[in-house]
Amino acid sequence: MAQPRRRAVLATANEGKRRELEQLLGDEWELITQGTLGVESVEETGVTFLENALLKARYAAAATGLPAIADDSGLEVDCLGGAPGVWSARYAGEQADDAANNEKLLAALQDKPAEQRGARFRCVMVFVRSADDPEPVVADCSWEGRIGAAPRGTGGFGYDPLFIDPASGRHSAQLTPAEKNARSHRGQAALELRDQLQGRG
Repeated sequence: MAQPRRRAVLATANEGKRRELEQLLGDEWELITQGTLGVESVEETGVTFLENALLKARYAAAATGLPAIADDSGLEVDCLGGAPGVWSARYAGEQADDAANNEKLLAALQDKPAEQRGARFRCVMVFVRSADDPEPVVADCSWEGRIGAAPRGTGGFGYDPLFIDPASGRHSAQLTPAEKNARSHRGQAALELRDQLQGRG
């Protein structure tokens, strides 16, 4: 007899992220976005990926009464001192879209040669059983690469069109979903989180 799926709220309104994570976590999990449940986003006031991930997870758990999964992820560019970092989604302003963020990043790197464009996608993903869970499960993973001179590909979201995967030489937005999941920071973090959660209530 099949085990019932474990239900958790995902602290995002992004359905693409929900599909990606549900695929990575496996059939054991059913994820519902907080947006689907009518929960607004909490202000991300943390200065690290871990602080923001915990803030989002605890907020979603408190608002829904469900266990919660949240991640905070972003792009760290070496020659920019790790920017945009935790401000990746807001790099070009609070209301910025992906295109605006990508355009600002390219402008910041316009004089930098390829060897100075080292970067990584970083993801910290957390699971809390409740809003006041004293022992959150944490996974912190990175995907090393570099920033291209121009966008390529139509897949993914965020900075995927600019980020070059060294293993394939292709931009993240040119990878298939399966290829991206096998390499990406979020894919690694989801698998690490899944492994840590196996056997836990």
